[in-house]
Amino acid sequence: MPKTHPLTTVDAAWLRMEDPTNLMMVSGIITFKKLIDFDHLRAVIEHKLLTFDRFRMRVVQSRLPFSPAYWEPDPTFNLNAHLHRVALPSPGDKAALQEMASDLMSTPLDFSKPLWQFHLIENYGEGCAIMCRLHHCIADGMALVFVLLSLTDMVPGVPPPTASDVSVEKNEAAEGSRMLNSLVQQGAKAVGTVWETTSKVASESLEALVNPAHAMELALKGTDTALAAGRLFLRSPDPKTLFKGKLGVAKRAAWSHPLPLRDVKKIKNVTGSTVNDVLVSAMTGGLRRYMLSKGANVEGLNFRAAVPVNLRTPEQMGELGNKFGIVFLSLPVGIGDPLERLHEVHKRMVELKNSKEAPVALGILSAMGMSPNELQGTLVRLFGSKTTAVMTNVPGPPMPLYLAGQKIEGLMFWVPQSGRVSLGISILSYANKVFLGVATDAGLVPDPNEIMEGFYTEFDALMALVHEAEAVAAQEEATKAAKSTAVSVEMAASPSPSADAATHPDQCQATTKSGRQCRNRPLDGSDFCRVHQAKSG
Repeated sequence: MPKTHPLTTVDAAWLRMEDPTNLMMVSGIITFKKLIDFDHLRAVIEHKLLTFDRFRMRVVQSRLPFSPAYWEPDPTFNLNAHLHRVALPSPGDKAALQEMASDLMSTPLDFSKPLWQFHLIENYGEGCAIMCRLHHCIADGMALVFVLLSLTDMVPGVPPPTASDVSVEKNEAAEGSRMLNSLVQQGAKAVGTVWETTSKVASESLEALVNPAHAMELALKGTDTALAAGRLFLRSPDPKTLFKGKLGVAKRAAWSHPLPLRDVKKIKNVTGSTVNDVLVSAMTGGLRRYMLSKGANVEGLNFRAAVPVNLRTPEQMGELGNKFGIVFLSLPVGIGDPLERLHEVHKRMVELKNSKEAPVALGILSAMGMSPNELQGTLVRLFGSKTTAVMTNVPGPPMPLYLAGQKIEGLMFWVPQSGRVSLGISILSYANKVFLGVATDAGLVPDPNEIMEGFYTEFDALMALVHEAEAVAAQEEATKAAKSTAVSVEMAASPSPSADAATHPDQCQATTKSGRQCRNRPLDGSDFCRVHQAKSG
């Protein structure tokens, strides 16, 4: 049985930031076209998820002053308290699922038990969905993806695990960790450039997942780390917009239909940008459209999105806990032209290259975990004043996966909007598709689907550029083909000396009725024989 141990300072920071109006939960939705067997799912969770000790442990606040909270095994652990089976009300469509997901995102976890729950949601069309929630003090978003991957299979028809499998799974834990790490890396490679925001620092590129220690190296070997910390605190506050205000308990969630990754790449190739540039620019346009629909002024408007950056090494990919930093991306909401906005987003992404803010922000989070409550509250407010949204991006596996015997059709997740931020934006790739999600405070943005509709409009505008480029290329190809055909016809119609004339200059140059060169010898001083000389005369 695992022993008690204190929370790390970063994990403690997320625990302390818990607030009824801003729950510190990482939430995920998994959808299926077919119904999952509940007993099969229970066996998967029991024999795979619970191999992570922390899912059997609860957080206990120390009774001693200034002593840290600590993890201890839950003496009355019962899986039934964490795994629930519910039915989606009629009509069982996406709108109903979003409503239920929103309610669960607004409901706190039970702090007397391990801080996680799974809900199997039946009656979602012909299939079902799973809503998973875990507290941020257990793990961050990247770790959650790793946990979810650990529950899946790469082929259908795998039977439920049994008690006899547990010892085998523990013996093979290291090998499984390596396989899952490889799977995460393949996901990053499939998306291509997922966060070129900070190039080698951010979690877009394959190097960022494989070698995030480079981020720490950037901070430690330079002398301007203090300047990076200073920039975090000395930045002017974000402008007041309809996305900022007093938060309430109720939250709202919406997510997109799957976008083919090939379409995003087409836009990337035509515009000279990156996959991430395209998605961020279109979402920025969606936010702009939402503000305009509410009569808000967007002229020259820019506001920041806090972007979590993975700082794990390959060896740490299987570990729970929090190990990420934050960079700030300024979103050009004031630019209306989709192509101009895309170019500006790309420019700002490049400017964040090799930023030292990510590891600095990790240090600030650590300090928040150690500071007294009053000081921590000040830091949270200060941190939150610098940003309007939290924007996360996780490259998932490029191939379909199976959970409890059924194929996963779609994935979406949200991290908490720490620092009293009301707007969360998530981007996730899976099986060569891209999913985007929006989480909002219900009092400030009651219907995030309006933002998603604006995103679709902006994405379609960028796709129109692709269609225009394809049409121009097709026209150029058709013109080239027409010119080639015209030249061929002209050459075929032009008279040319016969092959025989070219090879037999000592014969009559006339052509017989059969189309061949006359074989007679020409008269002296003439090109023709006696017969054809007479005809020509």
